[in-house]
Amino acid sequence: MSNLPIEVTSWRSRLTEPTSIKMIDKIQFCLVSTTFADELILTSYVNDGVNNLQKKILPIVFLHGFDSSLLEFRRLLPQLTDTYQVWAVDLFGFGMTERLRGVQVSPNSIKEHLYYFLQTAIATPIVLVGASMGGAAAIDFALTYPEVVQKLVLIGSAGMRAGTTMGKFLISPLDRMATNFLRSSKVRREVSLKAYANPSFVTPDAEACASLHLSMPRWSESLISFTKSGGYGSFAEQLKYLEQETLILWGDRDRILGTKDATKFQETIPRNQLIWIDNSGHVPHLERPDIVAQQIHKFISSYR
Repeated sequence: MSNLPIEVTSWRSRLTEPTSIKMIDKIQFCLVSTTFADELILTSYVNDGVNNLQKKILPIVFLHGFDSSLLEFRRLLPQLTDTYQVWAVDLFGFGMTERLRGVQVSPNSIKEHLYYFLQTAIATPIVLVGASMGGAAAIDFALTYPEVVQKLVLIGSAGMRAGTTMGKFLISPLDRMATNFLRSSKVRREVSLKAYANPSFVTPDAEACASLHLSMPRWSESLISFTKSGGYGSFAEQLKYLEQETLILWGDRDRILGTKDATKFQETIPRNQLIWIDNSGHVPHLERPDIVAQQIHKFISSYR
């Protein structure tokens, strides 16, 4: 626990599920240098499992969704650690990764920060897994650094539709009002209830995991900065240039992005496989982690 910021430590007592407690206790930090910031960025991540590079089994790196954190993968990672070295990282501007004063959070800064994190911590080709907004970040990264990403997995991925331009016109105090609205426990619970197909998954532990990062310094400022950058738009035109074999995993009861984008990804990405996760919403990695892990393992072993 000594590695955790005081803001995170204060939330740990609210966690009750073993996977959540184990995940937060595995969080580590490293310093990442980038070209867009003068300061080093204290970056939060989890690393677990076995290093099988000698067997040509690549590490798997997981990217979380919007206004989320690496805790999103607390139920999935333990399903893979017997075979793979797994990493989950908090993207720049999100999770427990340090938010720098006066530095814009944008798709470009997220991408560059991720690149230098991977060079610092792993320095080998990877399998990249992105969920929701993390899927858009993974697509963006794979298109820019194809030599780093050998295989791509998209879970209920954003990146097919154009992003909203509303954030570019947010001015004070409307920007603060928007983030205060998103901070509301009632609003966050409603979002969680919509994200899961089975509402019984919206437990106090799940709500704590989904809100832990709100106590990090400059959470509001970073969220406003990312929104004003325009966020992730549509990669529909660029997807045909993806070089990686891609696995698309999608909950058949996704009420956040719906299900039409899944088939659009399937029709556009050159080499892909679409797998529907039954009885699951927008977060199948939380609702059906065993099935998601099986599909990831099958996909990776099929194209080794």
